[in-house]
Amino acid sequence: MKVIVPDLPAFDSLEKHGAELLRYRPQDGRTFEEADGVIFLFGAGRTQRRSLMATPGLQWVLTLTAGVDHITPDLPAGVRLFNANTLHAPAVAVHVVAGLLAAARGLHLYRDRQNERRWERLPEQMHTLRGRKVALWGYGHIGREIERLLLPFGAEVLTVRSGTDERRKAEIRAQADFLVLLVPSTPDTRGSVDAGFLRGMKPGAWLYNIGRGDLVVQDDLLDTLRSGHLGGALLDVTDPEPLPADHPLWEMENVILTPHVGSATADLERRAADHAGAFLQAMLQGRQPEGEVDTGRGY
Repeated sequence: MKVIVPDLPAFDSLEKHGAELLRYRPQDGRTFEEADGVIFLFGAGRTQRRSLMATPGLQWVLTLTAGVDHITPDLPAGVRLFNANTLHAPAVAVHVVAGLLAAARGLHLYRDRQNERRWERLPEQMHTLRGRKVALWGYGHIGREIERLLLPFGAEVLTVRSGTDERRKAEIRAQADFLVLLVPSTPDTRGSVDAGFLRGMKPGAWLYNIGRGDLVVQDDLLDTLRSGHLGGALLDVTDPEPLPADHPLWEMENVILTPHVGSATADLERRAADHAGAFLQAMLQGRQPEGEVDTGRGY
C-alpha cells in the first residue's frame, strides 16, 4: 500500500506498519504518480490538498482534524473520507469544561481587573456548575467526553442529536444555562444560530461555540450580547478567523475568546501520528478504521 504522508519526524513511525510512505511538505507543490491513500495534517492548504487528492489510484483520505468541511468540496467521487474525532475529543472536552468553569467563576472578569491592578471582589458573578443545565448541541465522540467530565461537577447535561425534533430543541434552548455548539459546518447548519435561535435561549445564558465560526450569525450574536439577553459568549471559533483587530468582540467584557485552539496540545503532532498509525494498521489488516464520514451528511 502506498500512502502519502506529511514529511515530519513524528510520521516516521508509520513505516513500521509496512506501508510505502510518500512524503510531502506543507505547500511544497509536490505530486505523485500513484497512491492508495493520503493523510492530511493541519498545515496543508486547499491548493495542496486538491493536488494530492487528484493522485491516480486514490481510494481513501484521512484528515487528522475533527471537521471535514475543508475537505468535502474537493473530495473525488468514490474516495472514502475519514476524520479524527477521537484524536481531538480529550483536548476539546477539557477546553470546553475549562471555559465553562472560567465563565461560572468569573475568571475573565478578574483577569481584566488584574490588568488594571484592581483588587475587586465580584461574588455576585461567581457560581458553580452544580445544578446548571449544559446543552451539548451535537453529541458524538466529543460530546460524550464533555458529558463525562461535567458530571462530577454536578451539571445537568442536555443533548441535541441529529434525530432530535424541533420542539425538543426549542425546549433545550429555553432551559440551558450554557449551550455548547459542537455540530459541523454543513449547508444545513451554517448560519443556523441566528437572531431567532439566540432569542430562544434562556435569558442570561452563555453560548459556547467550539464547532465552526460560520454556524453563528455574528452580527446577531453581537446584538443579543449588547441587549443583555445573553449572559456571555465563549468563542474558540469565529467568522472570519482571525477576527479583525477592530472587531467589537475583542473588547466585550462578557466574551472569552480563544484562537481556534480547542484541540491543541503540546504533543498534538505525535498523537496525530499515533492516530494515523492505528488507522493504517486497521486498513492493512482489512479491518474497518474508525472515523469514516458520510459525505452526504458531512460528518
